[in-house]
Amino acid sequence: MRFDPTRLAILAFGDRLVAAVVQRRRIDTFVVEAEAPAAALRAELDQRHVGARSAFVGLPRSAVTVKPIDLPAVDGELTDMVRFELERHLPFGGEETPFDFLPLAPGGEGGARRVLIAAADRRLVDATLRVVDEAKLRPVSLTVAAHNLPALASRPRQGHVVWVHRSGDVADLLFLEGGALVLSRTVTEADDELLTEEIRRSFAVTRWRGCDAVWISGDVTAGAAVPLRALGAPVSEPPYTAAARRLLGGVTESPRGLLELAVAVAAAPKTRPLELLPLALRPRRLTRAQLVTVGLAGLAVVLAAAALLVPGWREGRRLADVNARIARLDPEVRAVEKVMQELERKRRLLATVQSIESSSVRPLPVLRELTELLPTDAWLTMLAFDVKGVELTGQAGAAAALIPLLENSPRLERVEFSSPVTRGRDREQFRIRAAWEGGSAVVAAAPRAGAAVPPAGAPLAPPRGAPPAPAPPPSAPPGARAPGPLPPAAGVAPGAQGPAAPPVRGPGVPAPERPGPLPPAVAPEPQAPAPAAPEPGADAPAGQTPKPALDRPGVRR
Repeated sequence: MRFDPTRLAILAFGDRLVAAVVQRRRIDTFVVEAEAPAAALRAELDQRHVGARSAFVGLPRSAVTVKPIDLPAVDGELTDMVRFELERHLPFGGEETPFDFLPLAPGGEGGARRVLIAAADRRLVDATLRVVDEAKLRPVSLTVAAHNLPALASRPRQGHVVWVHRSGDVADLLFLEGGALVLSRTVTEADDELLTEEIRRSFAVTRWRGCDAVWISGDVTAGAAVPLRALGAPVSEPPYTAAARRLLGGVTESPRGLLELAVAVAAAPKTRPLELLPLALRPRRLTRAQLVTVGLAGLAVVLAAAALLVPGWREGRRLADVNARIARLDPEVRAVEKVMQELERKRRLLATVQSIESSSVRPLPVLRELTELLPTDAWLTMLAFDVKGVELTGQAGAAAALIPLLENSPRLERVEFSSPVTRGRDREQFRIRAAWEGGSAVVAAAPRAGAAVPPAGAPLAPPRGAPPAPAPPPSAPPGARAPGPLPPAAGVAPGAQGPAAPPVRGPGVPAPERPGPLPPAVAPEPQAPAPAAPEPGADAPAGQTPKPALDRPGVRR
């Protein structure tokens, strides 16, 4: 809907219509006198390109009854009480008589309530509204034209003021108290002296002792202020507002008094005192209480909407802030993830290396233990390792005695001959197969970190439970050369770190006792003194592979 700032006022003074058009800051006034006033008004509005669809209608003060009345001080609806008392104060009656009232200051005896009523003949109101309707206009207000004059002046805070407005030979009198209307009268064909007397008689109705100021407007004649000075109050022009002076300055035609009334009707606010428009035609306007209720309801709706939307808005801002922080930390997170991936890769590599190391075969501890377990008359020609066990091939004086010796090892189990024992010239050839203890693929663990490792060539500790070594024989004569180590045995299996043959006794060194008794099936043969070790580079006996000389307990270096 388009907002139209144009305001149209129409004064119905019989067959003469006075109109004022206020459009923004421009004022346009004209008078229509014709036998068909509605058609003439419509033609005039179209000619002046006035697009107003509604009109504020004013009635002459002489056509409306305005008077104060006293009501009894009883509880009840004030409107019903005024309607009940209305018939006693009006020359015309009827339940449908248009009327309105204004509460006045209480006065009289017994605290009686006092109101100012305004009522018009129903036939006059219907005739006026019919003209407006025929002009294709919608009435939005119907009041006494002179009652709109206070809207043009600055309202005094206090005091009694009499406003005299002349329209030709008719004078409208407004009695204002603090800017509010308390009484209005109309005087026809009266000179200034008679007008002064009428004002004095009206003081008894308003219960004033006098007035503080007299304002005159409209068709003011020279010397009109002289008789009014007899009231004992200053006589002057009304204190118009700046907007009212601008509007009244645009009135240059006559009759000026009627045109000023039309301007006042057009410039007055929408809510006007003593409204005579029937209730069915009045536009709906909210009262002050209704406005307060609507305002509180709107505030409640706004607060409810805020309560629903503000948390979501806050969460949205918080989420945006978190996303911004995540975006700033994203490069660092990617760098950390890259480091973690590299660390995981190295951890897997280390685990692979450790698994390979733990599952590998370590022959050195096994060779050491075999050296301690095997008797001195046993020779190894081949020693093979794998994940399942170890296989020994060699010669011994009593091959059957090797089985219980190897069974006593904490590393070996299920020791048995893998082939029949064959007897040679003075020894037995054997092939023994043994599995790792517990079926583990790990042959031997590495030495503990920090454990003392004997230096190369140091004598080995005797095996557990072995008897002490006998006293060494007399040393060799001076000049004799100590026996050197034998070359490694031939036929060692590939991948083995070396033959695990028992050490060979040096010259004059007695053989250590066996760690335990031999099984009864094979009796040990008496051992002859071991032959002297050959010189370095000398050949080993036929059918035997030289083995390196390993240190034994009790052997002197």
